[in-house]
Amino acid sequence: MTEAPTTGKTEKQGNAFARRLPLIIIVIVAILGAIFLRDYLTFDALSENREALLGFRDANYLLTVLLFIGAYVVIVGFSLPGATVATLTGGFLFATFPGALFNVTGATLGATAIFLAARWGFGAKLGEKLEGSEGIVKKIKDGIDENQWSMLFLIRLVPAVPFFMANLIPSFLEVPTRRFVISTFFGIIPGTVVYTSVGAGLGEVFARGETPNLGIIFEPFIIGPIIGLCVLAALPIIIKAVRGKKGL
Repeated sequence: MTEAPTTGKTEKQGNAFARRLPLIIIVIVAILGAIFLRDYLTFDALSENREALLGFRDANYLLTVLLFIGAYVVIVGFSLPGATVATLTGGFLFATFPGALFNVTGATLGATAIFLAARWGFGAKLGEKLEGSEGIVKKIKDGIDENQWSMLFLIRLVPAVPFFMANLIPSFLEVPTRRFVISTFFGIIPGTVVYTSVGAGLGEVFARGETPNLGIIFEPFIIGPIIGLCVLAALPIIIKAVRGKKGL
């Protein structure tokens, strides 16, 4: 009879470990990928293999699309280095469209994998801790709780918010999976289209022996419309804040 509490505790520990296992695997693979794959998922690797990639695409277009989306899901899902190079590759292989669609699809599926792994493993307990925390994370949590759609789109549109954090934070804040998927898919479209279009012009860049201008997203004619979208996403929050002050 005295063994029952110990057995119950062991079962709880086993269940907790099982829930956290997917996220643990993601972290381990991410670390190993950063060590062993950083020299392979690079712009130079794309440049060196461009003719082989184009040849394979021309001979096996549908298979190339499926393999590309699958690779993108793995890169994002396991937070491997090379997400930007993958986006450029999507433009290089498939042009701005449908390349941007393939990039957004792969990124959304990979982001959803992290979201679900984090929610299943840590969501409830970390959500309680975040509720009692202070600082920017608490502000983001409060903002998402009060106006989920606006905040979800905002953290996707603002370039300063790391993609990995934009996947994790909503998983701890009781954001519905459907809402996360929709906001991710549409929220990353502007930035993805920009980098996909850069990738679509890589043929000329390769011919000149140059490297692509990845800072183009911060050019006024690009960042201006993105800032406009950020303001539009934040508008419901601003209106709610103004109405709240008037009511005081």
